[in-house]
Amino acid sequence: MALRVQSLAELEVLCNHLYEGTDVAQRMQAEKVLLELIDSPECLSQCQLLLERGTTSYAQLLAATCLSKLVSRSTPLPVEQRIDIRNYILNYVASQPKLAPFVIQALVQVIAKITKLGWFEVQKDQLIFRDIIADVKKFLQGTVDHYIIGVMILSELTQEMNLPLKVQKIRIFLTDSR
Repeated sequence: MALRVQSLAELEVLCNHLYEGTDVAQRMQAEKVLLELIDSPECLSQCQLLLERGTTSYAQLLAATCLSKLVSRSTPLPVEQRIDIRNYILNYVASQPKLAPFVIQALVQVIAKITKLGWFEVQKDQLIFRDIIADVKKFLQGTVDHYIIGVMILSELTQEMNLPLKVQKIRIFLTDSR
């Protein structure tokens, strides 16, 4: 079944069914359709749509979850695309510091995963994903909300970097096989 969800309203209804729904059949159908989103070519644009125009925290959480699964695939995205995703998320959380805490945490987890998986990536003789500390310093020098986000990023980076890759792959497999 090809992904047929086109509008933001449809995506948000599916998110509500998934995260708040009490009807098991509705939840399962929503999960099935939303899982298809991850494999669709429109995944990144749909995630961006959910983040920028979504009216519910659940829509933003779904976008973060999809991005996390997308960057954790066994076949990695191109380096440029991962850089774009990381920069987009950093700019997004910097411009939206009042997001629901669980949404910020999910987006911070994506940043940490991208950073860890790209830690040894070289582009133009630079280890491009190691400049995350400079990005975090900007958060730490901002408002209290930005400072909290900066601390969350540092904390999640520490946890992610300390997690052995084997355990991480097992966790990804277990969450993808639902």
